[in-house]
Amino acid sequence: MDTVVLVMMIVVCFNYLLKQTWRKPRFVALSAVVCALFVGLAWPWAIEQSKNQIADWLADSALMLDLAVLLTLEVALQMTFCVVAAHIHTAGRVKPSVVWLYRLLRWFPGLLIFPVLFSLLVAAIFSLPGMSFPLVAWSLAAVVAAVIPLGRWALKLLLPEREIRLELLFLANALIAILGVIATVNGRTAVAGITAVDWPSLGGVMAFVAAGLLLGMAVFRIKQKLMNKKQK
Repeated sequence: MDTVVLVMMIVVCFNYLLKQTWRKPRFVALSAVVCALFVGLAWPWAIEQSKNQIADWLADSALMLDLAVLLTLEVALQMTFCVVAAHIHTAGRVKPSVVWLYRLLRWFPGLLIFPVLFSLLVAAIFSLPGMSFPLVAWSLAAVVAAVIPLGRWALKLLLPEREIRLELLFLANALIAILGVIATVNGRTAVAGITAVDWPSLGGVMAFVAAGLLLGMAVFRIKQKLMNKKQK
């Protein structure tokens, strides 16, 4: 579970930096300042956490399911941005409502980055015992403020094609969704597995699939014949 959460946090950070490549430099700087202030001002709450408490949170099924709702909403918004951006870049002229939707979704950087930054702050405080908590927090805030614009610049340098970045953003969100399902299930299953095969049920499913396949082929041939008649 810890490994899954760690991988998810890494992908969330990458997703956040990748999304910044669609924003202007001044807005990227504003986003970096907001994240840095969040890290620097969150240390009073970070020092109240403990490793055992965080482990209990990860084992809490109800809490993980609540986080899954937030994760699902963010992934849906980010994927919608990818689809709308691809539509605008390929369709030519689009409706003004689509353009406004694209602009709104482009402004949405993501909310999952804040829990990730808070977890990073807690980990930094645990790793540096004896140091001043505000010093650790504001030092990490300075690192975050520098990494965000530098990471955006590096991604645009490595991936200059906007289409590739868009596909990568879509795939990264799909990976977050898959990891979110794994993290929220946490070893639980809705039904118990069985070892015996229910052959009548399996035969019924296969017959249903075969009937649908034959029906689809018949409809396709009928439409093809009608199109050929219209062309003649």
